[in-house]
Amino acid sequence: MKKAKILVVEDQNIVALNIRNKLKNLGYTVPGTASTGEEAIRKAELTNADLVLMDIMLKGDMDGIEAAREIKARLKIPVLYLTAYTDDETLERAKMTEPAGYISKPFKEEDLHSNIEMALHKHKAEKKEIESDSDE
Repeated sequence: MKKAKILVVEDQNIVALNIRNKLKNLGYTVPGTASTGEEAIRKAELTNADLVLMDIMLKGDMDGIEAAREIKARLKIPVLYLTAYTDDETLERAKMTEPAGYISKPFKEEDLHSNIEMALHKHKAEKKEIESDSDE
């Protein structure tokens, strides 16, 4: 089974490296990290990631929710939020992007793993459904 490629979008470098190491320990490939929304979109295109792990507060003009909206619309890559922001307003904005999940920091490695696996499984099932619909 091929390892899933997960793009890490996190504006704090030390946190991004920590997440990257956890993902590698769990058996995933991390083709890159990004610290801005614009960089996240560009790297999602270049790396052909299977999933984007997205922080909401990022450097630059574009936050993680806007970046997720673009990535999902353009590239059809599932986005899993991993953030310290759990207020109702942020949650409502995030829900509008139909994320694959929403994990609040600090997180447990097991929670990260199970959420990633569910997101990848759901995305694969949705792709299969779309392909079978177009075959009819």
